[in-house]
Amino acid sequence: MADEPKPVNEEDLKQLKERMKLIADADPTQYHNDFSLKRYLRAFKTVDDSFQAILKTNKWRSDYGVDKLHEKSELIEKYKAKARVLRHRDMIGRPIIYIPARNHSSSDRDIDELTQFIVYCLEDASKRCFEEVVDNLCIVFDLENFTLSCMDYQVLKNLIWLLSRHYPERLGICLVINAPYFFSGCWAVIKG
Repeated sequence: MADEPKPVNEEDLKQLKERMKLIADADPTQYHNDFSLKRYLRAFKTVDDSFQAILKTNKWRSDYGVDKLHEKSELIEKYKAKARVLRHRDMIGRPIIYIPARNHSSSDRDIDELTQFIVYCLEDASKRCFEEVVDNLCIVFDLENFTLSCMDYQVLKNLIWLLSRHYPERLGICLVINAPYFFSGCWAVIKG
C-alpha cells in the first residue's frame, strides 16, 4: 500500500481551485487537476505561494515547449541510453525512471538537450501515474560500472530544480543501487 500523502486543507484547495478558474478561461491548455493542486499545496504550503508556483510552471511549460517534446525523435534517440521509463512499476505502483549512470559522461552531452530529455522522461512517467492510487514517481540511479567521469553535477542540479519547481511532490522515492565504494565522496557533495 502506498504511503498516504500529507493531507491538504480542504479550504485551501477550494481557494486554489477558485483561482485556477481565472486562468483556465485564459489558458484552456493548463494541465492541473485536483491531484496536481494538492501536490502544489503540499510543496508550497500556502494558497498564494502555490498559485504563484503554478503560474510559473504554466509559463515555463509553454515557453519550454513541454507538450511538443515527444515530437523530438532525434533528441529521444540521442539520449535514450541515458534514461528511460520502465514498463514495470515499483512495489507501490509508482512509474520508474531508470538511469544507468555508466552511460553518462559530461563530455558527450549538450546540457540543454539533456535537460529537455529529462523533462521528456518526467512527463512520460507522470502520465503513467494512477493518481487516484499513487501520484509520484520512483527514480533509480544504477551505478554499476560507474566511474568519476560519469558524474555530472549540473545534470543532477537541473533534475533537482525541475522536481522542486515544476514537478513538486512527484518524487516518491529515489534509489541509488550498485554504488561503488568511492561514491560516498560524490554523495557528500550531492546531498548538500
